[in-house]
Amino acid sequence: MKKLLNTVYVTTEGAVLKKDGETLVAEVEGIERARVPLHMLASVVTFGPILISPALIGICAERGITLALMDRVGRFQARIEGPVSGNVLLRRAQYRVADDGEDIVRSIVLGKIANQCAVIRRALRDYGAEMAPPAREALDKASDRMAMILRRGQASDSGTDALRGSEGEAASLYFSVFDALIRSPDPELRWTQRSRRPPLDPMNALLSFLYTLLTHDCRAACEAVGLDPAVGFLHRDRPGRPSLALDLMEELRAPLADRLALSLVNRRQLRAGDFRRMESGAVLLSDDARKLVLTAWQERKKEERLHPFLTEKAPFGLVPYLQAQLLARHLRGDIDAYPPWFWS
Repeated sequence: MKKLLNTVYVTTEGAVLKKDGETLVAEVEGIERARVPLHMLASVVTFGPILISPALIGICAERGITLALMDRVGRFQARIEGPVSGNVLLRRAQYRVADDGEDIVRSIVLGKIANQCAVIRRALRDYGAEMAPPAREALDKASDRMAMILRRGQASDSGTDALRGSEGEAASLYFSVFDALIRSPDPELRWTQRSRRPPLDPMNALLSFLYTLLTHDCRAACEAVGLDPAVGFLHRDRPGRPSLALDLMEELRAPLADRLALSLVNRRQLRAGDFRRMESGAVLLSDDARKLVLTAWQERKKEERLHPFLTEKAPFGLVPYLQAQLLARHLRGDIDAYPPWFWS
């Protein structure tokens, strides 16, 4: 089993990251704030204007430690990484299958819908008795409808476009009842609809931030096993888009990102005052709230779950890597199909 390495998140503007022997050192206003051995690192993610020394950039590239640069609000700007480690034969197989990858698309879509259903059913199990009858009924109906879409997808042979349609239908149902999963007393944290680029309310701001973190982890997983993160199966190719990373992310959105967002809001760790509205209408996490979310994200990645295909426990943080590895094995012909990750 691959070891779960750390990701360092740097959010203090004006911080300086530098190399000291085999160690990453973080300083703020000349005072050392953190020291992390390089052998324990998988990546470094910075937010806003952070100074990174050339020596640290060089050794991170040499050791395969990715540097991801975000702007102040968490939008991706750039990545710095060393030589591509992909196996040319694996990538050739990926490119061939990408033109006709219906079986892989089916697995991804079924995994995503099943995990969205599981989030709804977990909510009904945990606090369905406390819900107002209309909310409970809406969740029951959405869950039943999504289960039907799931069965249809398992039996269908109508092609990739039809599977994309099923994925979109299920996502629409899921988000149509998402507000019933929120238990915060703050009216500002209620859900209306999905909005992005920019997010227009606090819940969308929180989800978008978590999806950015998950995309980074999925892209790193693709690169770690030698796959091209830009060439996907469910997501069509588009210049600058990590389509394969987004594919892997789909089955993990609900159990990793959505569940964490709901936990933070329902436990009142995040309140309406933790978000700020910009003149443009965009809603963003405050600096302190962003640090809280990053800490919670790191803790969630340490939680272990049984992998249904490998039949062994693994931390959440390793799931993107394990799924990328299973996809690579399928593309090589070592296993008959790509097995999605089902959360329970």
